[in-house]
Amino acid sequence: MWYVVDGMDGCGKTSAADYIEAKLTAEGHKVLVITHPNKDIKVGRKEAAWLLKEGKFAKIVATQYYIRDVLHSVRLMKKNKKTQEYDDIIFVRYIMAVSYVPKGLCKPAYKFFKFLLPEPDVKFFIDVDAESALGRITSRGEELESFENIDDLTETREKMLMFIPDNWFLVDNCGSFENTKTQIDGFLGSIGK
Repeated sequence: MWYVVDGMDGCGKTSAADYIEAKLTAEGHKVLVITHPNKDIKVGRKEAAWLLKEGKFAKIVATQYYIRDVLHSVRLMKKNKKTQEYDDIIFVRYIMAVSYVPKGLCKPAYKFFKFLLPEPDVKFFIDVDAESALGRITSRGEELESFENIDDLTETREKMLMFIPDNWFLVDNCGSFENTKTQIDGFLGSIGK
């Protein structure tokens, strides 16, 4: 199966994906996790570097690299359907990245990429409030990306929540991670995993 774990920065996507991977692996599945930006490939490293720069031009360039990064991952996923090297593939960040574009372009961009890109089997949206997200981001001790501030995170979350009724499993990650695991377990159970 193909899983997507999406949400804004600092929401807990990686932790959720790691938990899903561990569950699937414990069931005997061979799992591949691809995180965007994918720093294992050149385009992903360039994307990550541009995300650290300020200004509109930097965001446009980072977005172009992001699209190429995701398309590379989609090709890997399609190749896997033929080779069946992995039982399950998990993308950390996928189509919700359109929420980082200006608000007026957000919905059209989502519809365009939803039409253009293949639909994952299972989509998890990890939700957290902007204050908690920023706290988690700053606690990492890494250089902040240009949009990792309270105003941009608040706006990004609002835009992302516009798309959740579209067959996403909404996971509230504002509390303990044990609660998050329980929610994920329930969703996995509902799809037979």
